[in-house]
Amino acid sequence: MVNTETIVAQIARIREAANALIEAELRGRSIEGIVPAHGPVLAFLFEQDRPVAIKQVVERARRAKSTVTVMIDTLERHGYLRKLACETDSRVTLVELTAAGRRLRKDFEEISRVLLAKLYGDMAQRQRQALVEGLDAIEKNMNR
Repeated sequence: MVNTETIVAQIARIREAANALIEAELRGRSIEGIVPAHGPVLAFLFEQDRPVAIKQVVERARRAKSTVTVMIDTLERHGYLRKLACETDSRVTLVELTAAGRRLRKDFEEISRVLLAKLYGDMAQRQRQALVEGLDAIEKNMNR
């Protein structure tokens, strides 16, 4: 029987293993300045064809604004994105990927495939769906 009392520790171990895999893949590809936490920011920016407000990145990444701001600063420092002033609202800062940032996309997608293959292994699609639905419910409970 599975011990349902240790779920937080189990999630932490899974996250740690996933981060280690991502970090190894990044090192193997000689990609510097990127950490696993940058994934949601980069994924969102890969989908954009024009500069977007930092607020949009925060909403999509579903992380604290201060956390996303630090990530954006790090990505900018390493040359993967640039900040721009909004021409219509001086309170808004826009961000967009640089050419170096756009070149990360292929590696990002390949690393994501490697991670998901390792994560799910031979788990059936219905088990994957049930897992994601259960985790969604847990996340909603925690955010109430």
